[in-house]
Amino acid sequence: MNKLKGSKLSLIVIATVLLWLKTYIVYKTSFDIKIENWKQEFILFINPLSFLLFIFGISLFMKEKNKNRYILITSFFISFVLFANVVFYRFFNDFLTIPVLFQTSNMSDLGSSVSDLLSVTDLVYFADFLLLVLIVKFKPTFISSKSFTKVDRRAYFLIAIAFAFFNLGLAETERPQLLTRTFDREMLVKNIGTYNYHIYDVFLQSKSSAQRALADGSELVDIDNYIHANYKKPNDEMFGMAKGKNVILISMESTQNFVINEKVNGQEITPFLNDFIKESYYFDNFYHQTEQGKTSDSEFLLDNSLYPLNRGAVFFTHSGNEFNATPEILKDYGYYSATLHANSKSFWNRDIMYDSFGYDRYYSLTDYDVSDANSVGWGMKDIDFFEQSIQHLKEMPKPFYTKFITLTNHHPFELGEEDRLIEPYTSGNKTVDNYFPTVRYTDEAIKLFIERLKQEGLYEDSIIVLYGDHYGISQNHNKAMSEFLGEEVTPFVSTQLQRVPLIIHIPGQEGKTISTVSGQIDLKPTLLHLLGVNTKNTIEFGSDLFSDDKMEFTVLRDGSFITRDNIYTRETCYDKKTGEPTDGAACEPFIEKASQELEYSDKIIYGDLLRFYENDQVHNSTLMKNEPVIDEN
Repeated sequence: MNKLKGSKLSLIVIATVLLWLKTYIVYKTSFDIKIENWKQEFILFINPLSFLLFIFGISLFMKEKNKNRYILITSFFISFVLFANVVFYRFFNDFLTIPVLFQTSNMSDLGSSVSDLLSVTDLVYFADFLLLVLIVKFKPTFISSKSFTKVDRRAYFLIAIAFAFFNLGLAETERPQLLTRTFDREMLVKNIGTYNYHIYDVFLQSKSSAQRALADGSELVDIDNYIHANYKKPNDEMFGMAKGKNVILISMESTQNFVINEKVNGQEITPFLNDFIKESYYFDNFYHQTEQGKTSDSEFLLDNSLYPLNRGAVFFTHSGNEFNATPEILKDYGYYSATLHANSKSFWNRDIMYDSFGYDRYYSLTDYDVSDANSVGWGMKDIDFFEQSIQHLKEMPKPFYTKFITLTNHHPFELGEEDRLIEPYTSGNKTVDNYFPTVRYTDEAIKLFIERLKQEGLYEDSIIVLYGDHYGISQNHNKAMSEFLGEEVTPFVSTQLQRVPLIIHIPGQEGKTISTVSGQIDLKPTLLHLLGVNTKNTIEFGSDLFSDDKMEFTVLRDGSFITRDNIYTRETCYDKKTGEPTDGAACEPFIEKASQELEYSDKIIYGDLLRFYENDQVHNSTLMKNEPVIDEN
């Protein structure tokens, strides 16, 4: 390594050091990575180094002209990947994955959401690249242009390998079985670095592609045994309560439960929903379980009672799978099924996935009269969307199973003065402040829609289900949320904020609040039971929300879980009464169960295991029309 020891610096060394330091600075300023001790801080500091040494080391085998070009291109590409993670993290509080990068068809529809996340000052993320360009162009005297010998190259890569093993060894002492047992991308980035994490993600993507090819039906045996061992008898009194009725599902974009029965600036945020829950079944301890697929993940949970994937969106990665989704099941009961959403039909790959689920029709952007006057933010305003949807409902065969997806309450929460029914909050955080007027607007839109259902004679013959699809305010806005809530947003509070509203309205039924711990995975068996469909022998992880035997246990996609008395998140067990960390023994019995459920669901999706079910056999054995569930045990 004599050449490296001279007074002059190699361009490789400069490029490596600049990107290394920049990455660490970005870790500390742009990501909210929790550091608990000096060892974790040291690992965070060194983790970009091994990757950078390897990637820039490739240039050692090139001639000077090609070497400089390679270093510049590589530096720009790595900087771009880092910056892309920064932008993605600003809203989703998460890191990019390979499946997300493949979702390019969504990009054209992101519009103001992306522009709202960008700033001119973001050019600073490419400052080191610009410095390298100047160095290559002007060739200052402190830069060495000497070539490397075989001995130099061998020594260089031995050092790079040593750094890689040193990093991984330290990470394993801090987090044993890091690469096999974690659901947390932040944990991976903290320990092996952003760049190595992306390499690991490529490996996971390749592994998932191979899983389907190698899967066979025998893998369903253990899963089937687990599901039936954990089966909870539904509420017999509710069986068929809504038999033969139309189903109107409304996915309330980004609506979290903390807005229900709350005020801002002295005014109710959701005045209609506050009244509607008094004459409905309202589940106030109901959690979203989505991950990177957001709204599409909530749709997947709704119709399949399977967990979404930890990486990417099932709607993109596995749209060709066989599913036993609710629309397909309800065909046997004479139901016509449709989704109504005034957006591009290809967004989230919905046009393909809805076919896989068995939907008869997707009313998308081309089925609506959309103009600048009736649009804001991501597209058509909710009031106009519902008003134009009435005609589609009237023309549908009856009974129907329909899902409406709202848009107005979507980041960046834009709304014109003429549509504001309450004023923004005043925390100084644009996202949090503007969230409340758009929630209020959607609340008004739903009110007007239900009034129209009554006017058109559709209300009495329908069951109406309203549910929040995912969070609207990410953890990047904890300071402003702490101000609104009047308490610090700890990991415990953040998990509680993942509750979303669930309202099931059956005309003629009295209202009731049910506080059982539950999640979106429970929607499918609950709705089917209400419609008179036997769900005892189906492959699904949810259970009837009305069941007296329902286990109070809900798993979030990141591996966190909630029980009646505790919340487990970030490897800490919290007491729900105090909100403080408690003895881990209270959560210990559920940790393995949470991991197992997520693993089993992943196996079903990655292996496309439901293709091994004969559809006729499944329907004949599990969908015993008009017969209540009989627990022979």
